Amino acid sequence: MVVSRLSAAALVAALSACASTKPVADIAIVDGMVFVGDGAPSYKADIVIAGDRIIAVGDNAHADYRVRDTIDAAGLTVSPGFIDPHTHALSALQYLEAPQPLEHYLRQGVTTLVIGNDGGGSPAIAERRSHIETLAVGPNVAQFVGHNAVRETVIGLDNRAPTPVELSQMAALVDQAMKEGALGLSAGLYYPPGVYATTDEVIALAHVAAQYGGLYESHLRDESSYSVGLLAAVEEALRIGRQSGAPVHIAHIKALGVDVWGQSKTVVDRIETARAAGQVVTADQYPWRASGTRLGNALLPGWSRAGGRDAMLQRLADAVLQARIREEMRDNLRRRGGADAILLTSGPYAGKTLAALATELAQSAVATAIALLRDGETRIASFNMDGDDIRRFMQQAWVVTSSDGTRGHPRLYASFPQKFAAYVREQGVLTLPEFIQRSSATTAEILKLCDRGLLRAGAFADVIVFDPATFAARADFEVPNRLSVGVQHVIVNGEFAIRDADLRQSGAGRALVRGQCHRKPPGGIQ
Repeated sequence: MVVSRLSAAALVAALSACASTKPVADIAIVDGMVFVGDGAPSYKADIVIAGDRIIAVGDNAHADYRVRDTIDAAGLTVSPGFIDPHTHALSALQYLEAPQPLEHYLRQGVTTLVIGNDGGGSPAIAERRSHIETLAVGPNVAQFVGHNAVRETVIGLDNRAPTPVELSQMAALVDQAMKEGALGLSAGLYYPPGVYATTDEVIALAHVAAQYGGLYESHLRDESSYSVGLLAAVEEALRIGRQSGAPVHIAHIKALGVDVWGQSKTVVDRIETARAAGQVVTADQYPWRASGTRLGNALLPGWSRAGGRDAMLQRLADAVLQARIREEMRDNLRRRGGADAILLTSGPYAGKTLAALATELAQSAVATAIALLRDGETRIASFNMDGDDIRRFMQQAWVVTSSDGTRGHPRLYASFPQKFAAYVREQGVLTLPEFIQRSSATTAEILKLCDRGLLRAGAFADVIVFDPATFAARADFEVPNRLSVGVQHVIVNGEFAIRDADLRQSGAGRALVRGQCHRKPPGGIQ
């Protein structure tokens, strides 16, 4: 009996000694259905995290570590954190001084977002990066340098070409921004002052970005039939890429308005041809039938906005020019689907259509719009896309998920769950592996975000755990600022941003730099 007791004690001691030699991990997510992010089906596995990195992925992988914190993910989906390549979060970040968790992104499973899109990115990339890190942001943030911002810095809002000296100054700003880690050059060729730029001007600046491996990201000059038309605008983007040497990424790809419905097929065919010829071309898309913008952007002719708001108001005060503006506004309203398709989403009349407000005021829709523009800018949701075009773009492997999130539109709070619920779970337009890949790994590859977008050993620990039965949007056009549901856990750089569906004030997000891995000692490994 004594020998037996000694043997048992020795066994316990041996097991304890063995356990003490195992490396320590901070977090293990166990028994979940893991989607690596590469498009492959899920499999049951553990994710083990130490410091800011994933250190193991596999069946029962947690057994090889002494784990400080274990998450039971049985019955849940484990995925790379989603990457939103097109946001307008810059406006939410640039003036704030307090910590900013950006909960509405985290609740969608977004662990990395991009700012500076549509040409609006400040050329002061390093300064903005420092500010973001000081803010203790929830998700990671990466930046574009914006053509519009660069042009306005050098030329202002004038409708003219730059002088050679001015073009050189613009190129120097882009060059410095790329040295400071910008993803590339973004353009908003539909918006002032980008609308006043020639193609050759944009090629020259995109070439600077291309020298650093940067992307050319473009809000097309025309997504409808406002000026050159959708097809010619796509051709312009492709030409800019070919002649500058930059990969092309088309922002929020769409066929906007009745004049171009159905042209998605021609656009897809043209891009496929360019890709087959070796050109790098990608796009992103938000999963809503309504776009979102300002009333002036939607209805005012571009020439009337040259020089800024004061100049626009002076033109409206001129009887001859106002008559011309009204005529073009009527046509712009037609291509947008009419006044019934314009929902006001800000200001005292938010929630009303332009048609309803015009009836209430007993005047025409154009007169009502002009009155609103004189009072200030009004945001709108414009219901101007066809479902077949949305689905056709979505099915392309080179089209990734984005939000283009703006106030008053549910896309700010709900684009990723809306795409999942509507186009994966309900309609089956995409499979779950396709949805995850085009919301994570493919986006990381496009943006050249190092070690992001995949669940694999060595990658940054940006991980989400969600319930596929309940992951859904709660925001809509009546209440656009409701948080999405179904995400149980969000981990950013190895720290919980959401734990058991509760928001944490971790502030673990980092300001990311193009192509650069942000390595720091994995403190959980001993």
